[in-house]
Amino acid sequence: MPNSSTFLYKLALAFLILLGLYFAKSFLIPLSIAGILAALFLPFCNWMQLKNIPKSVAVLICFISLLIVIGLLLSLLGWKITELLNDITLIKQKSIETGNTIQQYIFNHLNISVEEQFSILKKEQPSYASVFQLIFGSITSVFSSFILVLVYFAFLLFYRNHIKHFLLKMTPTTKREEMQFVIYNATQVSQQYLLGLSKMIVLLWIMYAIGFSSIGVENAFFFAILCGLLEIVPYVGNITGTLLTVLVSAIHGASPTLLFGIVLVYSIVQLIQGWLLEPLILGPQVKINPLFTIIVLVIGQLLWGIPGIILAIPLTAIFKIICDHIEALKPYGFLIGEIECSTKKNSLALRIKHFFRL
Repeated sequence: MPNSSTFLYKLALAFLILLGLYFAKSFLIPLSIAGILAALFLPFCNWMQLKNIPKSVAVLICFISLLIVIGLLLSLLGWKITELLNDITLIKQKSIETGNTIQQYIFNHLNISVEEQFSILKKEQPSYASVFQLIFGSITSVFSSFILVLVYFAFLLFYRNHIKHFLLKMTPTTKREEMQFVIYNATQVSQQYLLGLSKMIVLLWIMYAIGFSSIGVENAFFFAILCGLLEIVPYVGNITGTLLTVLVSAIHGASPTLLFGIVLVYSIVQLIQGWLLEPLILGPQVKINPLFTIIVLVIGQLLWGIPGIILAIPLTAIFKIICDHIEALKPYGFLIGEIECSTKKNSLALRIKHFFRL
């Protein structure tokens, strides 16, 4: 009976946590994004303070650096999207042809005339006022969330020691040394993971750009950046980026050979990523097994939508790090972690590391 009561208590606690995450998403999503970005810039901020730069100036430099990085990414993506929009006539023509084909298929198989189809669509189509209200609301929400992320980012960096001391004060005196060890190790490995993920995305940009350019894909650099950024969402993201590349290339009249080349480039990059980049840059200590990767992606989407999908893996990786350093939570870290059977991958990565050290 005590075991069943404990299980029910843990189940109820997990349900309440998920419920809290759902209802507090407007507050937690900007805070989580800011926390991840702050952890990413923390080594840079600490390095500047070691060089006797005042904390406020170091935080300000990190803040400006973040704005520059975001501005560069948005400018690059905006420039390439503008190039894609120049082909809007071709895309519109292809869309009309596809729509006509679908209408004809519905008429032939379901015996619904084109006029009836238009009538049904008109009934289901929302009014222009509601569409405008939805777009305006979305833009306002994104802008306010972006401002919150920037504010949280600056203050989390500035008050990081204050937050650390708060956690230590909340810990019993006999456990404070252990708590300090957990905070230090979790922070260090979290930084390594986030920096490693950033490095891997940059390397993916380079590999996709070389691959797509060599086979003649139009707007190769845009699709390289897109495929690299979507790597934040494992399995789903890279496949989505490749499918979009294939789809847009097909609309532009790419040959079957070129479409096959895109899939081949994707396969080669994934092979290099899985066997070299992940073991070499990320390491096994923050790897999440495929089962729980899919589970946390689904839960993230259910709780927080698209931001939940993006944040699911980094937050789960950080949670695993914390579990690995707290005795009572180690079973959960083991459960969501990768099975230690990838010795070939790790040995290959170790041989490469050893080669470059020589």
